[in-house]
Amino acid sequence: MLKFFKPAFALSLLALGSSALAADAPGVTPSEIKVGGIFPFSGPASSIGLVGRGILAYVQSVNDRGGINGRKINYIAYDDAYSPPKAVEHARKLVESDEIAFMFSQLGTPANTAVAKYLISKRVPTIAIVSGSNKFTDVTDFPLTTTSLVSFDTEGKIYAKFLTKTLPKAKYAILYQNDDLGKDYVNAFKAILKNDFDKKVTAISYEINDPTVDSQVVTLKSSGAEALLVAGTPKFAAQAIRKAAEIGWQPTILLNYPSASVGATLKPAGLERSTGVIVGTIVMDATDAQWDSTDGMKNYRAFIDKYMTGADIADGNYLFGYTQAMLLEHLIKQCGNDLSRENIVKQAKSLKNVALPTLLPGISVTTSDKINMNYTQMRLQRWTGTRWDLFSEVLDASSE
Repeated sequence: MLKFFKPAFALSLLALGSSALAADAPGVTPSEIKVGGIFPFSGPASSIGLVGRGILAYVQSVNDRGGINGRKINYIAYDDAYSPPKAVEHARKLVESDEIAFMFSQLGTPANTAVAKYLISKRVPTIAIVSGSNKFTDVTDFPLTTTSLVSFDTEGKIYAKFLTKTLPKAKYAILYQNDDLGKDYVNAFKAILKNDFDKKVTAISYEINDPTVDSQVVTLKSSGAEALLVAGTPKFAAQAIRKAAEIGWQPTILLNYPSASVGATLKPAGLERSTGVIVGTIVMDATDAQWDSTDGMKNYRAFIDKYMTGADIADGNYLFGYTQAMLLEHLIKQCGNDLSRENIVKQAKSLKNVALPTLLPGISVTTSDKINMNYTQMRLQRWTGTRWDLFSEVLDASSE
């Protein structure tokens, strides 16, 4: 059973006190390993905070099976409400008070940016962070980091190439969050369109604390664009889809991966209004019958029934969290009995063709000391009104 602690809203699966086995393995005892996470469980991006709940529930299932190599995972997750200052506060607590071994799956580009310098100074690994910001893929600047989203730069280039192929003469609109998340997509379009960018693209930003993006959508319609990319978070993606429909604008709509959830984005926008929306993705859709016979989806549904009763299975954030937690389990197993921070980073950068059972066919995890991205590929799918229809092969930044 998960415990909710207020006001910090810490979520801890175990309340076991321990001391480190050795100076080079903080957070590790013969009976547990402490792992930290920070998520927007509340605030303007709370819908994607459900990733953290999926991780917590899966870790509980691992512990119920006896843990890994005799150790339970004490996964401690705090709520930053998508506020960078709160993220810094929680990172300090996780490192200095909770004494975690490493950070895993911290979510949000602003928060990961805010805590990066501190965690590097403390030599704390930041594994599988949920940010596609291109800066985190620099292994020199971020030697202790791996990422678990296709980089926003790669995703943006895939979308730009898709539009130049399918709508070569059209104008394009981009609604983007005014931070590293949104700006990476704009820069990716600039890289592909080069000198044509200013002629073909109208890009307008919004702030994460804006109440709506209605005025931005109206302005983007007036540009004459035939395609709209929304590069932000689910709340605003849903608003954009809904407003476009209300004002009679029918562009080809593409959503960035963080907004690709049926439950968090398409349902609030209206499933019928969302017909035709295109997203790039790496995981199966739990509502798509074509995956029902796979072991991965059978196990996921059984997991939801047991550990997350009542959760909306249509919300892809739970499935992504579940997939992330399977990667955490794989990583700890691969580390064996050497759970030093040095080996955690080494193993996180030595993953070879890890085909997690809820990933789409053709998508797997491979990392190295030069490539710290768990995912560099995705496939495009289109919403039919009732389900996602996969229509592309596996794509990456170099795909034509």
